[in-house]
Amino acid sequence: MLEIHDIHTYYGSIHALKGVSLKINEKEIVCLIGANGAGKTTTLMSLSGVYRPRRGSITFLGEDITKLASEKIVARGITQVPEGRMIFPRLTVRENLMMGAYLRNDSEGIEADEERAYELFPILAERRRQPGGTLSGGEQQMLAIGRALMARPKLLLLDEPSLGLAPIVVENIFEVIQSINQEGTTVLLVEQNAQMALQIAHRGYVLATGSVQLEGTSADLTANPQVRAAYLGLD
Repeated sequence: MLEIHDIHTYYGSIHALKGVSLKINEKEIVCLIGANGAGKTTTLMSLSGVYRPRRGSITFLGEDITKLASEKIVARGITQVPEGRMIFPRLTVRENLMMGAYLRNDSEGIEADEERAYELFPILAERRRQPGGTLSGGEQQMLAIGRALMARPKLLLLDEPSLGLAPIVVENIFEVIQSINQEGTTVLLVEQNAQMALQIAHRGYVLATGSVQLEGTSADLTANPQVRAAYLGLD
């Protein structure tokens, strides 16, 4: 479904990604793990068109999307849930969800997907008329995921969905991610909670200082002594 080949992305003169390459197959959950500053978020931002790689290529469903604008990438079927949620705090929960469907004009489908968001996250149905800024952190994360799903993505990019959330909320979020994947949506997950990420992912990549250091199935990475020591806190 997706192939990133040897991309180099810069922040000004800072060389953030140094030849990252990875592949994602349809209906997989693939995770990116690594320390802060490893290049995980930059990889997602490069994929979604926020940052444009200076070198390398990104191919999605056979099309080179390396130089496409973000809105055209969304239209192709890639949607991102950003780190920190970044909902619209003054808009209601429902209005936030509708923002996720701004490229669509199929009113019946939009209505059905709104109801699906409420099924996935019942608390959003209760809060649908509340401003997004009044929600708890966990509820805002649910809203951010629901908003992304309103675009009907083929590939969902998730950036640190567990960040700052209580363990019970994290479990709920990860159960929903698995449910979304089982319904056919491919997922690329950036997550500092490596243990949780590897539990639900099919495969993973380990990033360090802007390049891929390791890759493999989740089982292989979980058993890898380097990963266990550095990211799982295990001997």
